Amino acid sequence: MSILKSMSLPDSRAKAKGEVIFVLLLLALILSVIVSAASGAMSISLQQTIAILAAKLDLQLPWTFSPQEDAVIWSIRLPRLFVGVLVGSSLAMAGASLQGLFRNPLADPGLLGISNGAAFGAALAIVIGGAVATTAMGAWASYAVPVFAFLGGLAVTLVVFRLSTRRGITSSTAMLLAGIALNALVGALIGLLIYVADDVQLRNITFWLLGSLAGADWNSVLALALFALPPIAILFRFSYSLDVMLLGEREAGHLGIDVQRIKILVVTASALLVGAATAVAGIVGFIGLVAPHIMRIILGSKHTSLFPGVCLFGALLVIVADLAARTIVAPAELPIGILTSAIGGPFFLWLLMQKFRQLSMP
Repeated sequence: MSILKSMSLPDSRAKAKGEVIFVLLLLALILSVIVSAASGAMSISLQQTIAILAAKLDLQLPWTFSPQEDAVIWSIRLPRLFVGVLVGSSLAMAGASLQGLFRNPLADPGLLGISNGAAFGAALAIVIGGAVATTAMGAWASYAVPVFAFLGGLAVTLVVFRLSTRRGITSSTAMLLAGIALNALVGALIGLLIYVADDVQLRNITFWLLGSLAGADWNSVLALALFALPPIAILFRFSYSLDVMLLGEREAGHLGIDVQRIKILVVTASALLVGAATAVAGIVGFIGLVAPHIMRIILGSKHTSLFPGVCLFGALLVIVADLAARTIVAPAELPIGILTSAIGGPFFLWLLMQKFRQLSMP
């Protein structure tokens, strides 16, 4: 009981540090959103961008802008940025939750096969597309790719749960192993779809698998918010239970935590977050690994203080990566997944070497 009590009373200095970090991350995110909104093929000054955003709040600033500039900011760039914020927050929250559940800083949403499941669903929708999608979904045929992607991620999660649960108890180790096996199987199915795809379908699959925010609009923002915000709220609600589970599953059970229920909630919420983000933006790798790990170094492992920082930092990483993707090879655009993987891959190897170094220490 004393352990439980001590965990519920965070050190005031750590709490103050967390609040400062939160404010700094929020300011950095707001600044990056404004800079990103001003950047692109059509050059719009920061002052004009701020004036356009202020005008939507009925605030008149002394900087003029044209209707075309207003349309570019409001109809193209702002929805893209909102999607980026939601995608980054969703992937980072899923990664932080799974790392806490498995008590492993190397855990990543991709390990459970969620991302590959969503990728298979999207590839299937692209290949079967056309008449089949119209027949099955009618007026909703244009949403076939994101819907199939979401269902693919959810289906893989359900299979992983079924394979790793015996007599009502879910094994974390079995879950990871089942995820690795399904990753390989789903990867083979994606390869088969790529093999049978025609040139146009192949380009669409490849571009989608690499990740991009280019297709974002206000409908994407609304759909992603509806699927992402409830799971994020649920994970915040059970952050204290995840704190207790850091002591170990048996110890958490002795302290009154329903371990099986927490496992189901965390994995299901993470699957919803990753499936929704992947359905809208494609595969944006390593955000779920990098953001939580860096925030744990800065804020510590307590999820009650970690989650707010992880949400903001994940969003910041995606917005900065998207800004770089749009400007590095302008007027062309790099897929955002290439940049996040280029950063995340070496970061993962560094984490792996740190882990090996710790294990080899006497």
